[in-house]
Amino acid sequence: MSIQRLRSAAFAAFAWCALAPVAVSLSAQADAATFYVRTDGGDEEQCNGRADAPYPGSGNNVDCAWQHPNYALPTNDRPRIEGGDTLIIGPGEYMIGWESPGLSTKSTRCDRSSPYDCYPAAPPSGKPDAKTRILGAGHDTGCKAPPKLWGTNRVELVFNLQDADNVEVGCLEITDKSDCVEFHADDAVRCERDAPPFGQWGSIGIGAKNSKNVWLHDLNIHGLSGRGIMAGGLRDWTMERVRIVANGWAGWDGDVGEGESSNDGDIVFRNVEIAWNGCAERWQTGEPFACWAQEEGGYGDGLGTGKTDGHWLVEDSRIHHNTSDGLDLLYTDESKTATVVVRRVYAAANAGNQVKTAGNALIENSVIVGQCAYFHGKFDMSDGDMCRAYGNALSIGVGPKQTATVRHNTITGEGDCLILTAGGNASSRVDIYNNALIGQKDITASDGDMRSCGHYADESEAQVTFAGNAFWDVKDDMCPPGNVCGREPKIASIAMATFDPAPLTGSPLIDHATQHTSVTSDFLRQLRPMGAAPDIGAIEYQGGQAAPAAGTAPDASKATGVAPSDKAGASTDPTSSASTPTQSSGWMIGAAAAASLLTAGVAAMLRKARGRKVV
Repeated sequence: MSIQRLRSAAFAAFAWCALAPVAVSLSAQADAATFYVRTDGGDEEQCNGRADAPYPGSGNNVDCAWQHPNYALPTNDRPRIEGGDTLIIGPGEYMIGWESPGLSTKSTRCDRSSPYDCYPAAPPSGKPDAKTRILGAGHDTGCKAPPKLWGTNRVELVFNLQDADNVEVGCLEITDKSDCVEFHADDAVRCERDAPPFGQWGSIGIGAKNSKNVWLHDLNIHGLSGRGIMAGGLRDWTMERVRIVANGWAGWDGDVGEGESSNDGDIVFRNVEIAWNGCAERWQTGEPFACWAQEEGGYGDGLGTGKTDGHWLVEDSRIHHNTSDGLDLLYTDESKTATVVVRRVYAAANAGNQVKTAGNALIENSVIVGQCAYFHGKFDMSDGDMCRAYGNALSIGVGPKQTATVRHNTITGEGDCLILTAGGNASSRVDIYNNALIGQKDITASDGDMRSCGHYADESEAQVTFAGNAFWDVKDDMCPPGNVCGREPKIASIAMATFDPAPLTGSPLIDHATQHTSVTSDFLRQLRPMGAAPDIGAIEYQGGQAAPAAGTAPDASKATGVAPSDKAGASTDPTSSASTPTQSSGWMIGAAAAASLLTAGVAAMLRKARGRKVV
């Protein structure tokens, strides 16, 4: 995994939607203050920041807003707000970096010779029951027009959370105004780093290390030249309704340095979209171009970490069209207490593996579409980056005395195998229950007629148990006893480019999940079971109700209504049942994929002779 700090831009498949209101108290401390920033405010001498009002044109220390976040969080790293305070940033745009308003003349890190360090100070740490809050105006009314913080002049970070504890950040757009990607292989796309003028680009949207008890919500982080978020050494972080899209190197990169990257506590991703990372973004139009990955010197993971502990929960989220792996949690520390829960996740068209876990893990109610050659012949992607690590749709690593459970998912893919297991010994278990496993043509094979395999154990002695699954069109017609074998699944669409896992009337998936589980809802949060028994796969057939539209994904812009305080129970128990089911027309597999699962047009087969990705 690369640890350079780099930059991006890529195609957002759909516009950022208005986000659901978030109800929060202003402060648990009676002495906490609220400060304001607005584009018509004044500087630190003219205004004290204590009123949501413009600078009147004369006077000092007036009750009016500051003109820029730099006045609240100066680059001399001595904030003018205190822990537990709230900073409300008004509508409009705020340039972050050298030449932006309010740069401190006494900063030891920001000057003309080091413009990359001209980012605001981190918010002062709050207390567990009284977070410091940095919020866009409208955060409490749906966040329909979030203020934009945009990086310029090669600034390293747009938003700084280094050493920040007990902080809430919400209702912001974080981006830059350049099409370039840092260190890109194409000279025409590469950012200028060596001499000014550098241009209006920033490297990382949010940077954090040694930070705990942070809540990020209602954020749109896109088009950065490097990473959307680069964060490690975290404890108890929650991301809700966060969009990390089209950042030139990676979406979330958790490798912040050897010995500093491991996380702890509950790391929660809920209603998150991570997409098109490893691509450049035309900042004015959102047009995708210059997508690249590791063979050309880039990276491209949607989410990747260094070696990490912690209880990871990723639910109700979309992870798609990243130029390497989608969700890469293969580096969870098997020697510690790390757990991974992946629930109601739509992972599709990532160029490597769609989902990777290690250690004690639960993958349930998810739709995993291993269209790993989506980028073939597109942009700056090389054949060597198609279906990296053989394009296995789901990759699971286990250690001694650890258990991974894979249940009620629909998994398809055009790579080597649908499920790969690795590691462990005779004390390790992998339980694969009630999944629809649908093979496709294996484009990594030298034999043009070979199908993707259902499961492969890679130098693993772990005990793998199959029960209640449906196998269709997989290599060598694999189908252990106790599973539905050789019956066409009859779903809305089986083709890779339009894959829709909704069972149709007469599908053998309906009422045939024989392995008892505690799962009481499905990928769409519909009630499970609806008939005599639960259905196989991610979606429970609803009888006469209309099937979901083809090609949609869970909508990361829709709120679940779950407060961050509820996160711990969900993530620390990897065998817990799904939350109370509700009907929601927002949970379709299609509007997203209609826009983003474009016709693949994959005609060429890739050579299987190339080596596996080192993991």
